Amino acid sequence: MPRDQVQSDHVRRAAVLAAITGRRSVRGFLNAPVPRATVEEILIAASNAPSATNTQPWRVHVLTGAARERLTAAIMAERAAGADEPVPEYSYYPKAWPEPYLTRRRTLGWRLYGLLGIARGDRAASRAWQDQNFRFFGAPVGLIFTLDRRLAIASFLDLAMFMQNVMTAARGFGLDTCPQAAFAHYHAIIRNELRLSPHEMVICGMSLGSADIEAPANRLRADREPLDAFAAFHEE
Repeated sequence: MPRDQVQSDHVRRAAVLAAITGRRSVRGFLNAPVPRATVEEILIAASNAPSATNTQPWRVHVLTGAARERLTAAIMAERAAGADEPVPEYSYYPKAWPEPYLTRRRTLGWRLYGLLGIARGDRAASRAWQDQNFRFFGAPVGLIFTLDRRLAIASFLDLAMFMQNVMTAARGFGLDTCPQAAFAHYHAIIRNELRLSPHEMVICGMSLGSADIEAPANRLRADREPLDAFAAFHEE
């Protein structure tokens, strides 16, 4: 193989792996605008995700400026009223967490709260932090992902691959993201604010922007399990 081809393959491989391994959930953003053209390019690239028989079931609503602020204000008004958190239209979490998932979840959560200075049992501080979800952690761009409720579980898998492409493509522009299931709880407000069709089911949200490296939450690094913990090679 020619040397220039080898070098080109190495550069391509390094760029792809860097985009994947450089992705993390950022929970503090700079108030730096992201051009609409950049968002469009990210979404167009992401739309190359595979889907069952090319159904391409994903739909994404992009919120910036006043539209983003209106949605945040509407959700925060309901939370301030003290009502119980609404129930999503689908089950995202199990009713009970088996091991090892429970330990992983708790470890990450307490590590984050430690960085934020939130003590165990401080429900007011915990809720105040949770509120930041609905401010998109300060990101200038908020994304709301929906699916046609008439479809089945395959569409959830398709959407997940599309969203992963969004997050990876964002890294190519030096941007960061945070996928947020919390928005699914406020599907009624989102439906009203975005004038969703009756068939659209709110799945989740996502923050998109430039990471604030000074934000304490962004010092969090999630542990990754070693290869032999999740992969089995069947060779004979």
